[in-house]
Amino acid sequence: MKADITIPEVENVFIAAVQEWSDDFMEKVWYAYLVNDSDFNIESAMVVSKAFGTIDGEMKKTSILRHAFVEVPAVSVVKIEMVEKSVLALNNEFMLTFFIGNTLYDKKFIFKANSINENNTEEVPILFVDGVIVR
Repeated sequence: MKADITIPEVENVFIAAVQEWSDDFMEKVWYAYLVNDSDFNIESAMVVSKAFGTIDGEMKKTSILRHAFVEVPAVSVVKIEMVEKSVLALNNEFMLTFFIGNTLYDKKFIFKANSINENNTEEVPILFVDGVIVR
């Protein structure tokens, strides 16, 4: 039965963390973006995010956040959420589920602990700013 199920591979869709100035916090903060660098519109996208890991020998985890996007057009980006600086020391996981046509896609993207920093940046497609990308 499992052999009959085909799980399509997610291509040209990824999560990027980009640092931007925040007037609310009066400093640069990291924001997670869903980047659709494909030729297809993404429909009914759901992003479930959480952070988990160990700090000072103690297991930590955040609450789960859910974000829904009716449509993410081809070659576009959508801001998901701010990544609080206190959780940068944890693994930050983003589970993405979406449709292209009638086909369901899903993929888990994980920013490893302490990987969201200025030393790991590269140019994010479509945004044309530096950020940390997880493919």
